[in-house]
Amino acid sequence: MVLGKVRALAVYFDSLNENNLPVFSGGELVSGRVVVEVTGDVRVKSLDITARGVAKVRWTESRNAGANTAYTQNYTEEVEYLHHYDTLIGEERDEDCPEEGLTVLHAGLHEFAFSFNLPQMALATSFEGKHGSVRYWVKAELHRPWLLPVKVKKEFIVFEHIDINTPLLLAPQAGTKEKTLCCWFCASGPISLSAKIERKGYTPGESIQIFAEVENCSSRVVVPKAALYQTQTFFAKGKGKQIQQLVSNLRGDALAQGKSQSWEGKMLKIPPVSPSILDCPIIRVEYALVVYVDVPGGLNLSLSLPLVIGTIPLHACASRTSSISSTGSTLSWLGLQERPEAPPSYSDLAISESQRRDCLQGCDRSDGEGEEHGSLLTYITEFIYLPPPLYSEVDPYPDPVEVCGAADVRRPDTCPSR
Repeated sequence: MVLGKVRALAVYFDSLNENNLPVFSGGELVSGRVVVEVTGDVRVKSLDITARGVAKVRWTESRNAGANTAYTQNYTEEVEYLHHYDTLIGEERDEDCPEEGLTVLHAGLHEFAFSFNLPQMALATSFEGKHGSVRYWVKAELHRPWLLPVKVKKEFIVFEHIDINTPLLLAPQAGTKEKTLCCWFCASGPISLSAKIERKGYTPGESIQIFAEVENCSSRVVVPKAALYQTQTFFAKGKGKQIQQLVSNLRGDALAQGKSQSWEGKMLKIPPVSPSILDCPIIRVEYALVVYVDVPGGLNLSLSLPLVIGTIPLHACASRTSSISSTGSTLSWLGLQERPEAPPSYSDLAISESQRRDCLQGCDRSDGEGEEHGSLLTYITEFIYLPPPLYSEVDPYPDPVEVCGAADVRRPDTCPSR
C-alpha cells in the first residue's frame, strides 16, 4: 500500500526457527530491523517501536433481571508480560517548534536495527483460544509532520519451556474403576476398567502408549475407547469459563457379555497442539487422557489420567528409565542379570602365599642382580589388587625360643605388617 512517498514500512526479525517463525523464550534477546522504503525525500519526526506481550480474556453472559428485563454481562481481564519502547529516529522536541529536529529520508531503502531482552520471568506461552489469547508483537510507527502516522505490527511467538524430563512428569499414571449396571428389565453385572500410561509428560508429535484391561460382566455390548482432551479455562472478575475440546481419539473392539480386552501399548498420537499453560493467572490450558467404556443406553465408565504437554522432548536416558518403569527393571532392560555375579574369591587367585613371601623377601636383599629385579616387577604387577593381610593379635611369626649359652637367634624381619 502506497502512503504518499512512503512506499513500505515493515518489521523483520533476525532469528527464525526451522519453520521460518520468530520464536523466543523468557530472557532471550529479540532483535530485528525496521525497513522503510520511500520514493522521494520524506521529512520524519520520529520512528518508534513498541514491543508488548499481553494475556487477555473476554466473554459475555446473558442475565435476567426480571420478567421482561435482560442484560448482558461482560467479563474481561488482562495481564501484561512485556512493554518495551524505543525511538529509532528522532528525539525529544519542542511542540512550539514542530520543524525542529526533523530527519530527512532520501529516496530508497532504509533499515533501522532494534533489540530488547524479554523479561527474566515465567512468561505465558503464545496462545489463541475462543475466549482469550496470549500475544506478543512489535509495532513500528513512522511519524511525519501534518500527516497521519504509518504503522505496522508484527507478532512473534514466545514459549515458556516445559521440560518433561523432570521426575514428576516421568512418573507413570494409572487408575482402576468399576461400575455395576442394574435395571428392572435386564440382569445386573459389573464392568471393570484399568488403565496405565508410562509417564505424565509428552510433547506434540509423540504417541501415548496405553495399557488397559476391560472386563465386561454386564448384559450389554460395550466398546472401550480412549480420547485426548484439551481443557481451556479463562478467569475474569472472580468467575471462570471453561471449554473442553477433543484433540485425538481411538476405538477398541466391541465386547459382549463375559468378554475381556487388553491393550498392550495401544498407540494414540498427539497432534500439533499448544503446550500446557499452567502459570498464567487468567488462562489455563490443561490436557487429560480419558480411557472409557462406552455403554449404550447408560452412563459411560471413564478414567481420566492428567497429562502435561511440554516443549523440551524426552532425553534418551529419560526415555529408557520411563520405559523400564513399566516393563521391568533397569538391569533386565540393559540385558544384564537381575543379580550381578559376586566377585571372585581371593583364594582363587593364581599367586600362592609362598610366592608372595618369596617376593617380599627379595625386597630386603642387598644384591642388585638384574634377573631378580626382573622377576620382582612381574610379581608386583600381579599383586596390585591384593588386600592387606588380616589383623591378628597373635603374631604369625613369633620369635624363636632362646637357647641358654647361645647367641640370640632371630628370624629376618619379613612380616609385611611391620
